[in-house]
Amino acid sequence: MTPVSSGSGEKSRPSLFWPLAAIVVPLVSLIAKVRVTGAEKLPRTGAFVLAPNHYSEFDPLIVALAVWRIGRAPRFMAKESLFKIPVLGWLLRRTGMIPVARTSSASAAKQTMKQSAELVEHGRGVIVYPEGTLTRDPDLWPMRGKSGAVRLALADGIPLIPMAQWGTQEIMGRYQKGLSLWPLRKPVRVVIGDPVDVSDLRGRAGEQSALNEATNRLMNAITALLEELRDEKAPAERWNPASHGQKETGRLDS
Repeated sequence: MTPVSSGSGEKSRPSLFWPLAAIVVPLVSLIAKVRVTGAEKLPRTGAFVLAPNHYSEFDPLIVALAVWRIGRAPRFMAKESLFKIPVLGWLLRRTGMIPVARTSSASAAKQTMKQSAELVEHGRGVIVYPEGTLTRDPDLWPMRGKSGAVRLALADGIPLIPMAQWGTQEIMGRYQKGLSLWPLRKPVRVVIGDPVDVSDLRGRAGEQSALNEATNRLMNAITALLEELRDEKAPAERWNPASHGQKETGRLDS
């Protein structure tokens, strides 16, 4: 059961999240019975990078509901092109969502530093799917991760929090069109883990080897949480789309 937050003012402070929550929370709660454990591991104040697993288009609503219940505002990384859409772009900017552009390595590094500094300055958290898209693993285990989440965390020493959720596939399977609504209130379990320690890699944040190591630690932590939820062991080798001739689409980080 998720404890009531008393430390963060994000939920109690008037914002666009209020009308959004008034619509989304009742609808999602009608469709899914979400149980959150480890809520105390998400910082009540200050910046954080929350990294969940991803296997359903419905996942973001589950993650957003869990984060909002804990008392923090659910801000995501989103493709920069979405910010150019009328109304939607305005809404994304006003709620503090973070745009991700496909840029050169040098530009990406500058963008990451700027975004990380803004998270710290405003005491905001961001939700980043480290896989960048829905997992390609046939059994829905986390696949090879990308470095977007760890880049943000390493830039300013922001807590890097792993998250896993399971049960959403019964509501909307991977690549499924439409929702499976009956029976209502399908159980979905969410677990938040201890921050991933990458402090020893901060001095090497610009090195690819350090980014790979930090990403591997993060994906190991997420996978361990999912093993706990599923009560089974993940494959010894993480799925790599490149090794299986699959093209990765819908990337949100690199």
